[in-house]
Amino acid sequence: MAVSSVSKAFVTLFDTEVKHAYQAQRALAGTVREKSAQGAKTVKFPTLGEGVASRRSPMVDVMPMHVDHAQVTATLDDWIAAEFSDIFNQSHINWDERNELVTVVAGAIGRRMDQVIIDALTSANTATLTAQTIDLGEFIKAKTALDKKNVPHEDRTCLIHAEHLAKLLELATVTSSDYHTVKALVSGELNTYLGMKIVCIGDRSEGGLPRHDADPSTWVDMYAWHKNAIGLGTAMDMTTKIDYVPEKTSYLVASMFSAGAVGIDPDGIYAARWTVT
Repeated sequence: MAVSSVSKAFVTLFDTEVKHAYQAQRALAGTVREKSAQGAKTVKFPTLGEGVASRRSPMVDVMPMHVDHAQVTATLDDWIAAEFSDIFNQSHINWDERNELVTVVAGAIGRRMDQVIIDALTSANTATLTAQTIDLGEFIKAKTALDKKNVPHEDRTCLIHAEHLAKLLELATVTSSDYHTVKALVSGELNTYLGMKIVCIGDRSEGGLPRHDADPSTWVDMYAWHKNAIGLGTAMDMTTKIDYVPEKTSYLVASMFSAGAVGIDPDGIYAARWTVT
């Protein structure tokens, strides 16, 4: 129920600001195959097996490849980030407070959307992982694993933890000026290495990358994948509402979305467990 003290123009402005901030704060935006399915509870992604060309003989019937056809299903969940706020219950909006709330709400939605993808990566991995000491050779293993499966070289992403990056920076080869290809890692910026876009995240309340603590070591999983190997279905894109709640004498600011992710092609996903202590 709208209240005259908060105009429709303000609500529209706030929603727009949250969307822009949300897109900026999503670490994994554009790294997976996305499909819109408004109002649906599940989204299906078709999968096709590999075909083999056969030698053609004149006047002989064409031999079909009999490519396997299948599909995987992503179950969509509803998510919401809401907060009561007295800052709107004023005759004049406090613009600084509004900007802070935009950041909080957008960040919560952006991290949750990332987590939907991370959880799908975790579920799609069927390999038994053992802890490995992180070095540049581990990146080569990830690249090689995808290469062996003939995964396209473009649109590859590698997701690592901040502690992975910290360990890499301890390596003499990384910090050496002779290794120009990893200067982005030295500066701490997100960049590419071995043809993969490197995305680095820290600990997250939503879960983040799977962590495994064991005496005396701590291991954190990493993932490398091709864009078409993970599917993200969206039934409702991120939207924001502001409603006045008389019982609280406050406005309820809520951003919400409905989405789900699923592994489409296990061959296009690589997982490893790297020691960080």
